[in-house]
Amino acid sequence: MDEASERDFRDYVVSRRGILEREAYLLVGDPHLAQDLVQTALAKAYVSWRRVSSSENADAYVRRILVNANISRLRKRRVRELLTDMAVETQGAYVTPPAGADTTRVDVMRALMALPRRQRTAVVLRYWVDLPEAEVAATMGCSVGTVRSQSSKALAKLRGQLMLREFDMRGV
Repeated sequence: MDEASERDFRDYVVSRRGILEREAYLLVGDPHLAQDLVQTALAKAYVSWRRVSSSENADAYVRRILVNANISRLRKRRVRELLTDMAVETQGAYVTPPAGADTTRVDVMRALMALPRRQRTAVVLRYWVDLPEAEVAATMGCSVGTVRSQSSKALAKLRGQLMLREFDMRGV
C-alpha cells in the first residue's frame, strides 16, 4: 500500500473506529468481543483498502465486512457462551447498575441479546445505525422483504419482553 493510501486508511480508522465498535457491541453484546470483531473487520478492510476506498460508500463496505465477520465467528465458535444475569465488571464495560438505578438500558440490552442473530442484525442496522431498508438488505445479503420481516418479528419480541419486565416490576 502506498503512503497516501496508508494515511487515508489511518484517518478512516481514527474517525470511524468508535462508531464501528458501538455497532459491533450491539451485534454481540460483549465489549471485548466487539473490539475483536472490529479489529478483524478493519484488518480485512486494510487488505482490500484500494477497493474499499474507491467504493461508493466505504462505511457500507466495512459494515458488510463486520456483519460477515460476525457470522463467520458464530459458525466457527466451538465453545458455547452462556449469558447470565451477572455482568462482568470491567473498566468501562457494560456492568450491572447499582441498586435503585434505572435498569431500562440493561433490560433493553438483555432483550436485544436474546434475539436471534439475523433479527438482532436487522434491528441494529435499521434502527440504531438508521440505515434504509435497501442498505440493510445489501449489508445482510438478503431481500428488503426479509429485512422487513426480521425487523417486525424482532420488534414484536422486544416489545413483548420489555412489557413483561414492566409488568413484573409493577407487581413488586
